[in-house]
Amino acid sequence: MRLQEVLDLNSEAVGKMFVKRHWKMLAVAIIGIILAMAGAVMVYLWFVEDAQSTGMVPSTLSQVSVGHIVDFILHLAFWEVLLVGIPVAVSAIAFYFLWWRRLPSGERREYRRAKIFGSDSHSTKAGNGISFAIHVFILLKIYMDGNWNVAISTWSLDYLVNTGLWALLCILVIAGIPMVIGGLWWLSGGKDKIKGMDKDKYSTDGC
Repeated sequence: MRLQEVLDLNSEAVGKMFVKRHWKMLAVAIIGIILAMAGAVMVYLWFVEDAQSTGMVPSTLSQVSVGHIVDFILHLAFWEVLLVGIPVAVSAIAFYFLWWRRLPSGERREYRRAKIFGSDSHSTKAGNGISFAIHVFILLKIYMDGNWNVAISTWSLDYLVNTGLWALLCILVIAGIPMVIGGLWWLSGGKDKIKGMDKDKYSTDGC
């Protein structure tokens, strides 16, 4: 068996051990992430409507200038940080000191060594894939709405925002369901069963 295969098996074993030991905290973290994402979307929708009603940005894209875009981004970032970012940061700090720091140092080193929380390269690849998929679904929504050959300047800001959110929702549904099923299968030992079947097959062939 190659070294990389040994490391992969060790990471899977440590990952399962982590889930079995700390499944309650993992569930809390997942719920917190979902709530944070939902909160960010709600703040975004609220600000888009408020920005149009107060005249910060025009309702049609044909009247939008660079100044409008810069003001919109700066004000949106302020409200997202104030209403979502700060609570998330406080929760993360509390999570770190009240739970993670209280774990035995050897256990924490084992989790870091196994990279059960993923690596930077994997996160970058996943982010690029999600970004590409969102753009594909945005184009699909535009085509389905019959706006493929319609001038972009005639679109409303609400339409552009809703199209982007629709694309994001599609990605979450399409990717989320297989991830949940795969995670439950992984936790139930499905991969280990397949490996055991392969070993039995090879031993039978050898006879």
